Parts: sequence; C-alpha cells; structure tokens
Amino acid sequence: MRLFSTARAAALAAVLTVATLSVPPPASAAAQLIANGTFTGSTTPWAAIGQTTVAAESNRLRIDVTQVVANPWDAMVAAPTTAALNPGKSYTLSFDAYSTVAFTARTTVQYTATPSSNQSLAADVQLTTASKRYSIPFTAASASATAAEVTFQLGGSGGKPVVRLDNVSLMETQTTRPTSLYVSPLSHPAKWAADNGNTTIMTNIGSKPIFEWFGGWFSDLTLAVDTYVGAAQAADRLPMLVAYNIPNRDACAGHSGGGAGDAAGYHAWVTEFAKAIGTRHAIVVLEPDGVAAAGCVTQIGKDPEDQYRMLLDAAQVLRAQAPNAWVYLDAGNATWIPAAEMASRLVKSGIASSRGFSVNVSNYITTADSETYAVAVKAALQPSVGAKTYVIDTSRNGNGPYVDSTPDDNWCNPPKRKLGATPRQQTSGAEYLLWVKVPGDSDGPCGIAGTIPAGTFSPDLAMALINGNP
Repeated sequence: MRLFSTARAAALAAVLTVATLSVPPPASAAAQLIANGTFTGSTTPWAAIGQTTVAAESNRLRIDVTQVVANPWDAMVAAPTTAALNPGKSYTLSFDAYSTVAFTARTTVQYTATPSSNQSLAADVQLTTASKRYSIPFTAASASATAAEVTFQLGGSGGKPVVRLDNVSLMETQTTRPTSLYVSPLSHPAKWAADNGNTTIMTNIGSKPIFEWFGGWFSDLTLAVDTYVGAAQAADRLPMLVAYNIPNRDACAGHSGGGAGDAAGYHAWVTEFAKAIGTRHAIVVLEPDGVAAAGCVTQIGKDPEDQYRMLLDAAQVLRAQAPNAWVYLDAGNATWIPAAEMASRLVKSGIASSRGFSVNVSNYITTADSETYAVAVKAALQPSVGAKTYVIDTSRNGNGPYVDSTPDDNWCNPPKRKLGATPRQQTSGAEYLLWVKVPGDSDGPCGIAGTIPAGTFSPDLAMALINGNP
C-alpha cells in the first residue's frame, strides 16, 4: 500500500505535531487509546485525508467520500493514538460502522513514522447499509518509533459513499490476567435494582460478579460480546460469558429450547462469539447441559454423537480464536450423569482443548456434593487428557436441593432456596466458585415463578433467594 506523504502530512499536521516531536509513553493495558471515539459534538482529533470530508452527526463521525478514487488510501480518515504502542503486545480495535452502499473498506493501525511500510493492523472491512460492530485483534509490530494512528480507508468503491463511524476503541490486552471478576451494571438484577431503587437486590445480587449469557437472541453478536468484554477490560476486570446456542438446546427440559439451526450455523455463531472476545482475557462456560443432555436429543430423532462433535468443534474454535479465554465445558450436576460416563462424554466433546469443566450450573446441589462429583470427574479424565480444573456454580445452592415427592421438577424454580457462596477464585479445590446462573432469572414457567419465562428476571425470585423463602 502507498500513502501520499505530502497530502497526509498537511492533513495531519495539527493533530500529530506533538506525537511526531515527542513520542508518548505506552499506556496501561486498561487505557483507551482513542481520544474521541464517540464523536460527541466534535470530530477532533480525526483528520480527513484525500477525497473526504468529516462532520460530527448525531454523535457519530460522518465521512463523505467526495470523489470517485481508485485506491483505498485516496479517501481516508485518521486519528493519532493517545499513547505509543507496545511492540509485541496484543490489542483490539473495535468500532461500529455502516455505509450508504455496501463495499469493502480498509482499516489500519500504523506507526506515524512509517505508515505505509510498518502496519500492525491492515484489515479489510465489509461495510453494509446496517450498523454493525467490528472487533479486530492484532499484535503491535516491532518498531523504534512507536507513535501510532488509526485509519479508515474508504476509496476504491467505485462510488462516493457516505460512511458513519461510532464507538471507535483501541485497547491493549493486559499482560497480567486480571484477578478480580467483572461486576456489570447491566446485569439483569443490577439494572432492575438501579431502575427501581431497590437497595436490597443491588446489595445482595446486583453488586456481585455474575455471568452474561449469549445466544441467538442477539442480532449483532459481535456488538454484544465486544461491548461486554470491552467494558470489563476498561475496568481491568475479568469478564464471564456463557456460550448458549447449541442446536437442540435444553433437549431434556425444553424451557430454554432453541439454539442454532444446524452444525454449520453453530460453527458460524461460535466463531463470531470467539472472535469478538479475541485475545482478551475472559472466562467462558461452554453450553450448560450440552454434554449431559445430549442423550435427550434421541427424543426428537437426533444423534447424541452429533452434539458431541459440535461441542468438540466449539472448544477448538474458542481455543484458536480466543486464546486467553479460560473455557470450561459444562459437565451437568452431581445427580445427573455418573462421573466416569461424564468424563467419557467430555473427552468426545473437546475437553482436551478447554481449561476444564463446570458443574452445577443453574442447579441447587451443595458445594460439598458438587466438589465430590467434580473431583471424581477430574480423576476419570486424568488418564486421557491429563489434569483439568473445574468451577462450581454456587448462585442458588445456599440451602441445597429441594426435596419433595415429585423430584423430576425440583430443579425448576423450587421454593425456599437461597443464594450460595459469593463468586471468588480459590487456591484449592474448585478453581472458582461462580454465579453462572443469574440469581432472580427464571428457570421457566414453573415452580414459584408461575408463568415467568426462562431467562426473565423476577424481583420476587431474587428476594426469595435473598431471604431463603417462600
């Protein structure tokens, strides 16, 4: 790629003088390296280069390509980073974009001293007429002068498109894995408590680190994942995600049924999910009940082996595309599948590509009993895949499982359950105690939830867990 240095120097003189005279030091990993990525009333420090004009429009950057040009770099915008890059370190560039016409644009992160010859990132971006989140990980290239800039190159489309950008973000992946878990202000209980001024739910549930669940209900999966993971990274905290979109999902119970349409659709979904995490640190619980419930797909004429193959593929995709995510393949609960059988299923489902496994997700079995089961599964795995770690969902197991004369439905919003141990990392036993299930979210239209659908937050269910009743 060639950049016209004369035009480029003139356009960027105002915004790059300080950067080119005195290279800023590298920023901390949690620092935002884009000075104005939300374009609130201003385009500064973004510069129009070549055949473009820029304007702030409804808190977006509007870029008009004013002439038909042959090369991408003949019509572009650029902004300096607020700090130098760290060569060899991982970064994520993310942004929202759309255009009046669909075409292939190009984005770069490059050193201002050597813009055309030493680009850390140079990626094609397939713009459409609908706004979409793009999240692109990269590694900063070696260089002696490391002041950098971000560019969006919009020429070569054959026309004069108008492109709009928003939420442009550039952040470095932390070298050291965060030890504190992320508390999202947008979790179901936190948002409800904030909106309704309920300090009891906020204090007992909303202020705690809780997993975010991701499935086919997001129209822009990259936007959902990148927003959540990026917020955690900005706070130097560890995001916690559930991947929950396997075909024939919740095959045994059905209240959370759905998932991707087929194996190809699931592969595409989990690939987008993993790429949206990128090189950033995270915890992922992969497909709650996916392994344990695989046998139930025979009820709808499906083959359990196909479920294991899809999970195997998902585990391998996550390892390749999200290498800093600690992935725990779900292993059901202590009363469902015997430990030796579960270990055999986990091996077929890709546990070799995962850090470990999770137990008791969305269930009520005590931590002690879950620990005993997990230790047995771990021992059964050892000969084939070596030592694996495990995590336990303690979100609702404070009073243990509910027991009555109809045990088949005792998992579904039973009465008199209670919050369990708060989330934390451990030095022995389970690697983490976690709240994977969102306390207060219904299991389905059953038990004390009445008609509340699965995954819907109920303050009554939340209060019941806080008080241990009704």
